[in-house]
Amino acid sequence: MKLVVRVIEAKNLPGTDPNGSSDLYARLQLGKQKFRTKVMKKSLNPKWDEEFCFWVDDLKERLTISVMDEDKFHDDLLGKLKVPVSLVFDDEVKSLGSAWYSLKTKKGKKSKNKQCGEIHLSISFSQNNAPVESNDNDDQLLHPRKCADAITDSPSTSFNDCSYSSSPVRDEIRPSRDDKFGSQKSLAGRLAQIFNKGSELSPTPSSRSIDSEQPETIKDEATEINTEDQSSSNDTFEEALRKMQSADQGSEIPSNLPGGVLIDQLYIIAPEDLNVLLFSPDSNFAKSLADIQGTTERQIGAWKLEDGGVVSVKRSLTYIKAASKLIKAVKGYEEQTYLKADGKNFVVLAVVNTPEVMYGSTFRAELLYVVTPGPELSEGEQCSRLVISWRMNFLQSTMMKGMIESGARQGMKESFDQFAVLLSQTIKPVDSKDLGSDKEHALASLQAEPQSTWKLAVQYFANFTVVSSFLTGFYVLIHMWLVAPGTVQGLEFAGLDLPDSIGEFVVCAVLVLQGKRALGLISRFMQARAKQGSDHGIKAQGDGWLLTVALIEGSDLAAVDSSGLSDPYVVFTCNGKTRTSSIKFQKSDPLWNEIFEFDAMNEPPSVLDVEVYDFDGPFDEAASIGHAEINFLKTNISDLADIWIPLEGKLALACRSKLHLRIFLDNTRGGNVVKHYISKMEKEVGKKINLRSPQTNSAFQKLFGLPSEEFLINDFNCHLKRKMPLQGRLFVSARIIGFHANLFGHKTKFFLLWEDVEDIQVIPPTFSSMGSPILVVTLRQGRGVDARHGAKTQDEQGRLKFHFQSFVSSNVAQRTIMALWKARALSPEQKVQLVEEDSETKSLISEESGSFIGTDDVSMSEVHSCVLPVPANFFMELFGGGELERRVVQKCGCVQYSYTPWVSENNDVYERAIYYKYEKRISSYKVKVTSTQQRSPLDEKGWLLQEVMNFHGVPLGDYFDLHLRYQIDDLAPKAKECKVVILFGIEWHKSTKHQKKIIKNIQKSLLERLKLTLGFVEKEYLAK
Repeated sequence: MKLVVRVIEAKNLPGTDPNGSSDLYARLQLGKQKFRTKVMKKSLNPKWDEEFCFWVDDLKERLTISVMDEDKFHDDLLGKLKVPVSLVFDDEVKSLGSAWYSLKTKKGKKSKNKQCGEIHLSISFSQNNAPVESNDNDDQLLHPRKCADAITDSPSTSFNDCSYSSSPVRDEIRPSRDDKFGSQKSLAGRLAQIFNKGSELSPTPSSRSIDSEQPETIKDEATEINTEDQSSSNDTFEEALRKMQSADQGSEIPSNLPGGVLIDQLYIIAPEDLNVLLFSPDSNFAKSLADIQGTTERQIGAWKLEDGGVVSVKRSLTYIKAASKLIKAVKGYEEQTYLKADGKNFVVLAVVNTPEVMYGSTFRAELLYVVTPGPELSEGEQCSRLVISWRMNFLQSTMMKGMIESGARQGMKESFDQFAVLLSQTIKPVDSKDLGSDKEHALASLQAEPQSTWKLAVQYFANFTVVSSFLTGFYVLIHMWLVAPGTVQGLEFAGLDLPDSIGEFVVCAVLVLQGKRALGLISRFMQARAKQGSDHGIKAQGDGWLLTVALIEGSDLAAVDSSGLSDPYVVFTCNGKTRTSSIKFQKSDPLWNEIFEFDAMNEPPSVLDVEVYDFDGPFDEAASIGHAEINFLKTNISDLADIWIPLEGKLALACRSKLHLRIFLDNTRGGNVVKHYISKMEKEVGKKINLRSPQTNSAFQKLFGLPSEEFLINDFNCHLKRKMPLQGRLFVSARIIGFHANLFGHKTKFFLLWEDVEDIQVIPPTFSSMGSPILVVTLRQGRGVDARHGAKTQDEQGRLKFHFQSFVSSNVAQRTIMALWKARALSPEQKVQLVEEDSETKSLISEESGSFIGTDDVSMSEVHSCVLPVPANFFMELFGGGELERRVVQKCGCVQYSYTPWVSENNDVYERAIYYKYEKRISSYKVKVTSTQQRSPLDEKGWLLQEVMNFHGVPLGDYFDLHLRYQIDDLAPKAKECKVVILFGIEWHKSTKHQKKIIKNIQKSLLERLKLTLGFVEKEYLAK
């Protein structure tokens, strides 16, 4: 049950400060649940008007309200009040109404001051499961109420409605009552009172009913009541959704919650059927999931329709979550709210509260379920996309925030892994092979409109100018045939007949002008027909990032001339390459259905420019109808598969012009594209660039909101020079240069596209730059508007200038930034020349004065071999990402261990990336290791596993890479043995006089680790 307390105001409070006033706030407590109002400064008659909600499990508890004076070192108590919960429950309407209560001192006696004051409260039990609105809207999705909430059992959580419901208010004023009571009624009796008095109660529109926890003595009764409620809930559920659908006004689907995405999967099922499976009261999915997760004592309320300005459907759940390794079994309270249900899209917010856990009243978990239609499959089946995201919403600040988030993240992952497995067993997920033909299927349906030249000519020339010119010319020809030649007069001579009057002169001028205009129309038509669709259907060449654009149609395109129609065509530009559509004559809503492919690019594109022109002849400058820019870094590529793009420009905005496009971006190189690009940049920079771990790349993408294909190349500590230097980090990738700083809680973040950078200059060190060179990045005119807050100056031409200085390693930073900028800013011909130059071997000098050796073949030598009493398949579990690998890694002193799934590179060859750190007991340095493993079968009786390891944070770690090769041969199957041969080698990137010492140290440490690993694997197998 929920107890709703509204703190309205207080009066006649004593002043404790020297100025005769106080900084007042009210503090409320019920059991372990605590809340406080905002502070009213310098007031003796504060008005708060705030509402709070408490979960009630024991009617013997007392609600304590204290009025406090906020001071710098210690808050003073002005008066307090205790209200037994049973007093509210015993009331006929479960409410004490709105009343003034006298405040008492701590000892229960009246204060020696002239007056202790009074407080105006409204206290009642809520008869509905929806929570009460809170005045605190800090970072809330829909202004959730201040509740001592509890964390949910079903992997569903609900968002709170923002509608407001006031507490029931009665006219009479109740005096304060005695705190002592005689016999207390049992909870079972009180619950019976609630259900049996249903006919006697007449709740207000805001009164609500709620399920509460029930003791063993009434368990059967509660079960019976719940069963009766469920029997009719299905009709209520479907009817409520239909009413919500009829009231839907096309609201947008909320974006994913910032905590991360737990599930993003397509399933072969209609969206409405998936919604019923997950949330219908008659569905067995939630019950099966509860059985798997060990959830007990589930009490599920009925779905109820609420209309508080915004129509929503809600229900409440309570349950006991099974104990885990971290916490004991805990009771959870969950509320689920439909934010959207329009028949195709369903959005449910679930809010889970666990007030019984430590710090449970300071936070709640929120989950967002989004069910939307998926792409059409090749077989014509319907599919749905389910996305579940989450976040921790902290109602109060706490020092344990990081630990709470970490524990919640682990719990969420485990819970929704089970959720995904069960859902995949219930309904079939969409196979990636079925999606592979989506692009072909979407493009195959497009057929360019057949254009007959004669039909277009009739349509194009059927206008007043051409018709009048033709008739006038025909009329003149007939006149010439009927009239006899005149005599030569004036300045005329044989062959030259001049006008003999002003009228004849005007007629000649009109004929010349009309003839010129008619010939111009004919010339434009012939040129346009020769130019039509020159880029449509041309296949892309090369291997890399392949961009495909399908131009479907246009809508409400503006007219440049007075005819009200235009001759539009579209020009697409990406990475300096253009594709042009055919010209559509005299159309404001043209239909193209044309497909354009851009030749494969080495780097993913950043921007696609779209410009719509009105064709006005081959020699006249084309007039722009409108333009648009598609930023691949700020747009999810899946959202571009079918999209209407609004056009910018004065004419386009006035007419609300837009284009219908389908855009696809594919990487034909697979995982090798990152390695290829980094290898090219290494030669340009002259320094080894290490491949970042998946965890680091994911954090980088999340920091700047980048798509998954973006990968971090390097990052540097530096200062952003504005009025005052701002310390932060500069991140560079293939497409952007970004800056992030978090100084004293104030965050500064922005990124720039390399294509937007016009110039980069290096200014020599000055006193103001603390002896460090200054890197000045100048953007093109009108670019980088979103990053304006990070610019130091703006020149007369409107170009933004960004100043970066105080790099820890300025030489490497300058070379890296200049190389990345040149790679994106050069023309395609210059890029080809650059690649050819890079292919030549050259010696480079690094800032550590070591010479660049190159990547010759690594000589491998055997470091260890043995025969293990373990089958080869069991030994390969050491690299399978399972429990055996986790325990071995832990045994070897590796922490923060993460890895990517095995990805097929070629037939039976698989690769994955690994990242981890060594504990201090293993190495005194904070050593970080990134490695790439490749696995392939060996003669059908064994395996070959190769690994390349990069070391970070260790002296001279960037001078070399460690190569390992495992050869695992399965011996006789009956013997259950395998032979393991391990070889190692070192690939040197730069020469150093410490090579022998490094090799000796690595060989010794490697041998110790291998012996420990192999012994542990043998022990684990024998223990099975």
